Amino acid sequence: REGGGVTLLRAGTPDARAALPEELFGLPVTALGNRALAPERQGDSSLPAGAEAVLVTCGRSEGDWDNRRLRELTLPEHLETVGDYALLNCAVLKTLRMCDEISHLGGGALMNCRSLDTLHLTRSGPDQGEALAWFAGELSRELDVTIHRPGGETVRLLFPEYTELYEENCPAHHFDYFISGAGYPYHHCFRQKRLSLKEYDGLWRDFLGMEHDETAALRLAWRRLRWPADLGETAAADYRAYLARRAGDALRLVLEEEDGEALPYLLELTTPDRGALSAACALARETGATAALAALLEELHRRFPAGLEKSFTL
Repeated sequence: REGGGVTLLRAGTPDARAALPEELFGLPVTALGNRALAPERQGDSSLPAGAEAVLVTCGRSEGDWDNRRLRELTLPEHLETVGDYALLNCAVLKTLRMCDEISHLGGGALMNCRSLDTLHLTRSGPDQGEALAWFAGELSRELDVTIHRPGGETVRLLFPEYTELYEENCPAHHFDYFISGAGYPYHHCFRQKRLSLKEYDGLWRDFLGMEHDETAALRLAWRRLRWPADLGETAAADYRAYLARRAGDALRLVLEEEDGEALPYLLELTTPDRGALSAACALARETGATAALAALLEELHRRFPAGLEKSFTL
């Protein structure tokens, strides 16, 4: 217990999905200690003076309580501080759910979290927190970010990947620094550690002018149109034009993400040709997406009506 809240000094789970408790002893969990979830710490049974061991579970699970299998983690809503190396070596952690208003994220908190690429940030008030800027600066890989705003509004963004490379320049006795990948501006489009969606959308045309991953571009454009928070008309027109040129790929994306609710909107947005619709129908049949298949067949027959073809053998 510290300052009206609880600090978790160590936490372990044998499960692939876990949520840290919102409160303990009637107090909110407000801090994670240094190396709190590092797998190699879980074997140490000693506790600092004044610390208490607590079992929080929905039913005992099999396996070692060491976080080595942890793939999805939810942090407490009132968490304010994350200590140094808090998630060190959580190598298979892929998804992190947390509040956007965390005030301090320690050094090396994500060291060796090589699989982390999906963030769900919840914002409780009107002001934007600094957590997204911190993650975008720490992780150069592609990030799929969902922001849950007050009132139920959702923003979903893609931050494309880039790479940083240091090469030793022996004659000059120094290292040369190189950046490659069109995603660098997206990871650094923050002002005062706050993201402006207008600036984010303003990077789109330059992004297409550089060497980039076409699948990342498709997902970025679709996410902005699917969740169009603060989306200006000029940017929306650019995104629509891009999706219209790749209507077949966009249909495949929506089917693969099982976003059936958005399918009618995408069909209206892109007006795919007959070949793209037929290919999408085939994919829906393969995956058993019956509702999506019905919508696609209806669109196919509405736009390309054809009588039943008959053949006769005499």
